[in-house]
Amino acid sequence: MRFIDLPVALLASLLACTLPASAEPFAYITNQGSHDVSVIDLAQQRVIATVPVGRSPAGVAVAGGASRVFVTNPDGKTVSVIDMRTQAVVASLPAGEGPLGIAASPDGTQVYVADWYAQRLLGFDARTLQPTLSIAVGRAPAGVAVHADGATVFVAERDDDSIAVVDVAQQRVRARIAVGRHPFALLFDAGRERLYALNVQSDDVSVIDTRALRVLATVKVGKAPYGAALAADGTRLYVTNQHDDSVSVIDAASLQPLATLQGFGHPEGVAAHEDRVYVVNWMDDDVSVLDAQTGRTLARIATGRNSRGFGAFIGAPATP
Repeated sequence: MRFIDLPVALLASLLACTLPASAEPFAYITNQGSHDVSVIDLAQQRVIATVPVGRSPAGVAVAGGASRVFVTNPDGKTVSVIDMRTQAVVASLPAGEGPLGIAASPDGTQVYVADWYAQRLLGFDARTLQPTLSIAVGRAPAGVAVHADGATVFVAERDDDSIAVVDVAQQRVRARIAVGRHPFALLFDAGRERLYALNVQSDDVSVIDTRALRVLATVKVGKAPYGAALAADGTRLYVTNQHDDSVSVIDAASLQPLATLQGFGHPEGVAAHEDRVYVVNWMDDDVSVLDAQTGRTLARIATGRNSRGFGAFIGAPATP
């Protein structure tokens, strides 16, 4: 089955080739309702390209080392690969029965995908696009995060209320950590050796010590937390609360709540760059741009339909 309408994809590719070169990072926002990705130039604070991908895109991972972006299409059972220099799709990879969560290794050479329906973690080489890993994990795997050393991958096993700790070299689950109810998104904090697991049914965040592989603390947030990002030089943890239309701001050192921001539309994805935080509003079809220190809304950028941005959606291509 083909997931990209060829004339539309060809037109997008031709238009992308006329885009001005930019050293600034881009934000890649998956639009589940319009089956495309909005590319935002963070220097210009505007959408510079709309890239058709597969059916119902959800997850996104920027692999800057390979100058590529990987987008999961759960309804199409594929992963679309976008070239960051041309902003065009260059490949469509078969990815099990329902690829959802996705993350790239810190060096951008490997990409890991959670197959929601087949209950597997898949791996791909970000440059050759060849499969590198396929192992069984728990029920309804969702969010994925990669340790800074690239040797360990964490997978949220949503329906098992646990986090799988995967040894990449041995290609096996070496441990499981019990967390709150229905963990969905994951965020790795390299500076503190922590993993944040967002539990959508218990409305809290499990803070995991990745050395001892145990839960250090549980932080209450709003209803149905779906995305997390570290901002303001890693001092603040921003968590989107999808069913409260709010964003929780937490002191990352003390884990104390600082503020609850209002005025969002079913927020899901969130990422930070320099002094700004970008919150993806699923029901409002846009991205809120916030001041990382104060949480104040600076702008809103229109995107496609039903925007999700589930994953680390900001990055820049490798220097030639």
